[in-house]
Amino acid sequence: MTAYLLLLDAGPESCAAMSAVPARTQAHKLRRGFYQEPADALARALIGKILVHRTGQKEYRGRIVETEAYMGPNDLASHSSKGRTKRTEVMFGPAGHAYVYFIYGMYEMFNIVAGTTGKAHAVLVRAAEPMDGWEADLSGPGKLARAFELKRSDNGLDLTGSKLFLLDNPGDQAKIAVSPRIGIDYAKHWVSAPLRFFDANSPAVSKTRSAPPKR
Repeated sequence: MTAYLLLLDAGPESCAAMSAVPARTQAHKLRRGFYQEPADALARALIGKILVHRTGQKEYRGRIVETEAYMGPNDLASHSSKGRTKRTEVMFGPAGHAYVYFIYGMYEMFNIVAGTTGKAHAVLVRAAEPMDGWEADLSGPGKLARAFELKRSDNGLDLTGSKLFLLDNPGDQAKIAVSPRIGIDYAKHWVSAPLRFFDANSPAVSKTRSAPPKR
């Protein structure tokens, strides 16, 4: 099991969150600028990064292995295609915030706002690999949000804060593959858009609509 040193933009209290690791493995918190990319570029860049959620006395961490990009109001698969509403307001805001919504009457879904304010780009985090000996099935967006204890009350959280954030992952060896997104048959000509990205070597990736790896 690989451990990672958390180098956070915080005071001395952050030292308690650090783990002893080889010096070459240093994971830094991702800053705002990382998220200020179009959703398709961010969705690819997120593969291999580490998602961290601190809740109560617990800390959950997972390596992201599958994402989907949603490209704003013109994208018929995106919630923002319905316009600016109370539900979608966070999508139209600044990058690097959480967009969490409820679906099918049973699942929360965790997304990351991307790009430029007003463009309403977002990335759905579909799957991850649990870390630090954590035993969890994160092989789908509903499973991931449930295991990470992500709630609708987390909607709008700043991902550069100390509760819910992402770390880079130096030296990660993801084999990135691309395919159309899953479950968007209503989206007309957007159905076949290659906006799903995943690590072709990861067993945690959902198994539908896979494609040969592309770099």
